[in-house]
Amino acid sequence: MAATFRSIKSVIPLFDRVLVQRFKPDTKTASGLFLPTSATSATLPEATVIAVGPGLPDRSGKLVAPSVSAGDRVLLPSWGGNSIKVGEEVSCSEKIEATAC
Repeated sequence: MAATFRSIKSVIPLFDRVLVQRFKPDTKTASGLFLPTSATSATLPEATVIAVGPGLPDRSGKLVAPSVSAGDRVLLPSWGGNSIKVGEEVSCSEKIEATAC
């Protein structure tokens, strides 16, 4: 059964998950030259955090919140994460996979 979402803002990550949206590569340089599609087809390892889960409890039961917050720019590894498509493609990753910029 497929879930239908009207907006990506309605997706709320659980536990230590982080919802991110990858940057799209530029198709034009600062001086106005257009880049070939072969140079812009690869996705960038940079992303913007859209939403963050509440965190995971530690051994004592105290909730440990993720170190990133919505709006942060992060670097992502090429592996891992789950892609979700709601209008635009976003990715849901564990907080330990994301490195803040």
